[in-house]
Amino acid sequence: MKILVTGAAGFIGSHVSLFLLARGDDVVGIDNLNDYYDVNLKHARLDRINHYLAGSLNEDLPYPEQGNKGHFTFIKMDVADRGAMETLFKEHQFDKVVHLAAQAGVRYSIENPHAYIDSNIVGFTNILEGCRHNNVKHLTYASSSSVYGANETMPFSVHDNVDHPLSLYAASKKANELMAHTYSHLYNLPTTGLRFFTVYGPWGRPDMALFLFTKAILEEKPINVFNYGKHKRDFTYIDDIVNGIVRTLDNTATGNPDWSGLTPDPGTSKAPWRVYNIGNQSPVELLDYIETLENALGKKAEKNLLPLQPGDVPDTYADVEQLVIDVNYRPQTTIQTGINKFVKWYLNYNNVNI
Repeated sequence: MKILVTGAAGFIGSHVSLFLLARGDDVVGIDNLNDYYDVNLKHARLDRINHYLAGSLNEDLPYPEQGNKGHFTFIKMDVADRGAMETLFKEHQFDKVVHLAAQAGVRYSIENPHAYIDSNIVGFTNILEGCRHNNVKHLTYASSSSVYGANETMPFSVHDNVDHPLSLYAASKKANELMAHTYSHLYNLPTTGLRFFTVYGPWGRPDMALFLFTKAILEEKPINVFNYGKHKRDFTYIDDIVNGIVRTLDNTATGNPDWSGLTPDPGTSKAPWRVYNIGNQSPVELLDYIETLENALGKKAEKNLLPLQPGDVPDTYADVEQLVIDVNYRPQTTIQTGINKFVKWYLNYNNVNI
C-alpha cells in the first residue's frame, strides 16, 4: 500500500513509518519540522529511517520484516498549508492515511492557543478534505486521553461522555473526533481515532516527563513532581502503541448496525467511524514511575513536590477492551522493561556514561 504518515519526524510517527516500511508498504512522510522542541532530534529520527532502509542501522527493530522493504519519501510540509496538502493528495493518491501531526502539550496550549487551532483544527480539515476527494480507504488519526477531561469514572471507556475537556489541546482533539464523524457520515469516509495514553520510550519527546526527569537526575538537579506525585498515568510503551496503530489501520472502520439515536453510544456510529483507547490498561502512580527510573539510572532524584497544574487531569486509566475485541490489541511491555529501554537509548543518544 501507499500510506501517508503525517508527523513522520515525530516520536510516534517515525516509529510507525519504520513498522510500515519493514512490512513492505511505501510511505510518504510529512512534517513541518517546527522548533517546539529540538529539531536535531527530529532530523535524527528521519536519519534512523534512512539508515534502516540502507541496511546501516546499528540496532535491531522490534518490527517484523515481511519481504522487501518499502520506499520512503520525506517532504517538509505543514498540514495547515491548504494548497500544499491539496497538491500532495492529488499527486500521490494514497491508499490510507495515518495522521499523527499535531501541536501537542496541555500546558503549551494555555500559553499558545493559536498554534492548536492552526495545526489541530485547520490542519485536520485539510487531511479530511484530502481523504474525501482522493478516495482514501481509511483515515487513522491521533486523538488523546486528554479528551476525558473532568470525567472521573475509571477506567476511561470510549462509551463514556467526553464533553468536559480541561485544556484547549483536549478540546481540539475532541473536535477532531467530531469532525471525523461528520466526514464519515456525509461522505462514507472510514475514520478511526486513537486516544493515546501517555506514550513513552526511545526517541521520545523532550518535553515529556520521562525525558525531563532523566535529564535532571543525571545532572543532579531537582525534578518538578506535580500533584505531589499522587496522580496516576496509564503509561504506554511506544512499541505497543505502534502495534495498535497498525492493527487499527488494517481494520477499516465500519458502522455499528445496532447504533441508535435514542440511546446514542459515544464510541460508535451508524457511519464508518470509530474511536478507541490505546493504553497499557495498568495505571502507575507517578512516584512509583520515578522510583523505577531511579533504579534504572542508579541515582536518586531530588523531588520538588508541587500542586496539580492547570489543565492536567489527576488520573488516567484506559479501558482497551474494545480494541482487544476488534484487533486483538494486547500491550506487552512493563514499566520496568520500558523505562530500562528508554534509559539505554537516552544514554547512548546523548553519549552519557554512568
